[in-house]
Amino acid sequence: MTTFQNPSDHDIQQLLQNIKNIAVVGLSPKPDRPSHEVAALMQGFGYCIIPVRPATDEILGEKVYSDLASVDKPIDLVNVFLNPSRVDALVDSCIELKLPTIWLQEGVVNESAALRAQQAGIQVIMDRCIYKDYIRLMGS
Repeated sequence: MTTFQNPSDHDIQQLLQNIKNIAVVGLSPKPDRPSHEVAALMQGFGYCIIPVRPATDEILGEKVYSDLASVDKPIDLVNVFLNPSRVDALVDSCIELKLPTIWLQEGVVNESAALRAQQAGIQVIMDRCIYKDYIRLMGS
């Protein structure tokens, strides 16, 4: 059986240099939540944050979309703050929408979904913090 492997540091660094629009699935409107903190920090680095969360209108000054399919701008990366049990349905959506990259934050581990996404041609980073990797690989 194949086991999941994250891309190399070099590949992650290249990704962080080349993306602009980050759809954050599970972005909380509460400033004390990790998803809000990480998204705000990434926004501060110049990335366009696209909040994806039902039943909210605006987070971090950006329009909120109820799901990935309703986003009306290009998505370079889907940053995921969800319970691992909800990742399978999200991967289905990413495959259907032909999105290029999924980043599963620290603690979000679903190996079968990650492998399925990779087999569909999607780059996957799992169980890593995009902010921590940005600081480590890109400097502050």
